[in-house]
Amino acid sequence: MPNRFPSLSGYGLGWSIRQRITVIATGLVVLLALAVVVALLTGGTTAGDSQAAAPSSGASSSTSASAGPTASAGAGSVEKPPQLADPVAFAKAAAATLWSYDTRTTSREQQLAGMRAWLTSEAKYADWSSIAAQVPDPVLWSRMADQDQYAAATVAEGHYPSAFKQAMADDPSAITQAYIYAVTVTGKQQIAWKKDGAGAEDRSVTLAVQCRPNANCSLVSIAPRVVP
Repeated sequence: MPNRFPSLSGYGLGWSIRQRITVIATGLVVLLALAVVVALLTGGTTAGDSQAAAPSSGASSSTSASAGPTASAGAGSVEKPPQLADPVAFAKAAAATLWSYDTRTTSREQQLAGMRAWLTSEAKYADWSSIAAQVPDPVLWSRMADQDQYAAATVAEGHYPSAFKQAMADDPSAITQAYIYAVTVTGKQQIAWKKDGAGAEDRSVTLAVQCRPNANCSLVSIAPRVVP
C-alpha cells in the first residue's frame, strides 16, 4: 500500500478553542462554529491520515503554523486562485489545489507560497495554520521529491452543508458579518511516483470561504471534520 500525501485532517491543527472564541466575538459562531460542532457530533471525517509515497517514510509530518513562505519563493506548479464570486465554485477550485502537488517541479516553500495566495487578506478571519498543515515537513517533502511524487485531483461536487444552510435559514442576516460560507467538497486524488507507482484516494473536506459582495472569493480555513 503506498504512503500518500497527508490528508486534510491528518495533523490535529484544526480550529482551536481560542480561534472559536474569536469567531464568536466577530459574529461568526452561527455560521461556522455550528457547522464544526455538528460535524463532531456526526463523526464524519475526511480520508484517513496518510504519508508520502517513499517506501522508507513512515512518520507523519507537521508544519509550523507560524512559519509562512518567503515572499520570493514563488508558487511553482501551484494554481493561482481564480477570480470567482461564487462560494461553491471557489471552494471546489481550492480543494483541487489542496489535493494537488508536484515535488518534481515545486519546492516545499513554493507549495506554501502558492497555497497562501488563496488565503483571505483579512487577518482576523484567516486561519493559515489549518492550510499550512497540509504541507509535509521538510524531511518528508524531501523523501517525496526523491520519489518524484506528484498528485492530481478530480473534484466531484461541492455543496453547502446542512448545518450551514440551517444557520442561514435561522438568521439570514448573520452572513453579512463577514460573508464567510461553509462548503463541503468531495473528489478523488490520484498519486504517482517513480517506477510506475500509482494510487488513488477519495477525498472530502469542508472549507470556510469568504466571498464579500463585489469582490473575489478567498479561503479562510479548513474545517477539522467533514460536515454532511
